[in-house]
Amino acid sequence: MQTKRMLLADDDEDDRLLFAEFINEREDMELIHCTGNGLEVVEYLKNTPDVNNHPHLIILDHNMPKMNGTQTLAALKSNQLFSHIPVAIYTTYSHTKLKQDCFDAGAAMVTDKPSSPVGYHKMFDEFMKLISVP
Repeated sequence: MQTKRMLLADDDEDDRLLFAEFINEREDMELIHCTGNGLEVVEYLKNTPDVNNHPHLIILDHNMPKMNGTQTLAALKSNQLFSHIPVAIYTTYSHTKLKQDCFDAGAAMVTDKPSSPVGYHKMFDEFMKLISVP
């Protein structure tokens, strides 16, 4: 089984550390890059031309400086080099319009930020379902 490469963007350092901890606990996932805003996600991918080094999934917090999750998603989906990479967005401020806007922009998943370890494990199980890599 191939390890699934993840790229994470969240402006909250504590949340980035928590996500990294959950990803590192799993043998089926690898966190290849972690950043604090969406603009850095786009720049990272532009500077990683070898698609074999691209993530299998991009995970975005919605509320970030410089580029929020929806703006980052739009930038990713408009670039054919990485528009195929599924994007999951999580947020603490979930409402129907936000979720619909994210899905309309091409999100593969939009979810509420978990509040417990069990919630994180379930969310990562859902993330794995978004990735179609042998």
